[in-house]
Amino acid sequence: MPTALVTGSAGFIGYFVCKRLLDDGFRVIGLDSMSDYYDVALKERRQQMLLQSQGFRAVNDKVETPGLLMDLFAEEKPDFVIHLAAQAGVRYSIENPRSYLEANVIGTFELLEAARAHPPKHMLLASTSSAYGANTHMPYTETDRADHQMSFYAATKKSTESMAHSYAHLFDLPVTMFRFFTVYGPWGRPDMALFKFTKAILEDRPIDVYNHGDMMRDFTYVEDLVHGIRLLMDAVPERPEDGVVPEGDSLSPVAPHRVVNIGNSNAVQLVDFIAAIEAATGRTAERNLMPMQAGDVPATWANAGLLEQLTGYAPKTSVPEGVSKFVEWYRDYYQV
Repeated sequence: MPTALVTGSAGFIGYFVCKRLLDDGFRVIGLDSMSDYYDVALKERRQQMLLQSQGFRAVNDKVETPGLLMDLFAEEKPDFVIHLAAQAGVRYSIENPRSYLEANVIGTFELLEAARAHPPKHMLLASTSSAYGANTHMPYTETDRADHQMSFYAATKKSTESMAHSYAHLFDLPVTMFRFFTVYGPWGRPDMALFKFTKAILEDRPIDVYNHGDMMRDFTYVEDLVHGIRLLMDAVPERPEDGVVPEGDSLSPVAPHRVVNIGNSNAVQLVDFIAAIEAATGRTAERNLMPMQAGDVPATWANAGLLEQLTGYAPKTSVPEGVSKFVEWYRDYYQV
């Protein structure tokens, strides 16, 4: 029975990753700080469901705690590491940047040091589509320049990509960085647009629509994302011979390190996303049109060709289908 360490295991994506790995016969060590960035009860409920499996062990602490991950790696010797723990959110990174430095940068450093001492077969670390920053060439491709991050959140995530690359090069640690594109679905985060819009619409309150609705996102259904991660676990990067990298591959010429987009490869207008929520709730939203938020970007759109090349898989869940599943979960969970 292989062992996987999942950080951020009680989070939205972490819960679904742990569930999938448990279903696939893995023993899973889940590390989560249970931070109060959003409703802790939601995280506790996710963790309770995971604990129903005998193959799951929960550790509640911060990834940045000195020595914690080193001890955990020494004790558990994980075969795979999926690092999802992070302080998320663009707006909050303006209000409280130190929390991003500690969780995202120092937390990842602690993880890399533990992996250096006790190397797993493969490490998969979460990055973000926000790493592409001011790049306007779309769809975003992994080999594009990603030098001008627009928020401190994005800057910390891009930093972790560089940190992981240096460890991959120096210590031959196989690392895959995956860049998420606006993940949504049941058990989603309350600070995300789908959750906020659904809650407001069902409570007959107006929704805040930024940039006057002139925004596009590559919405990725959570179970599609998790399936992509699961398949990438077996696509272990290898240091290329003579530094020769295949055309279109983001593999480093000097390290077993690769960046992979996981997205739906379909840019959807925000107004169409709202329309899908209206259809699923059976209600019409009252829109409060707002200017662009500081640090945000007007559009994201993934070229997920490398994911398909490596795994044979391409996410396919449509926005109306995925939104309908979220609204169904929301109504059931909150008894609306």
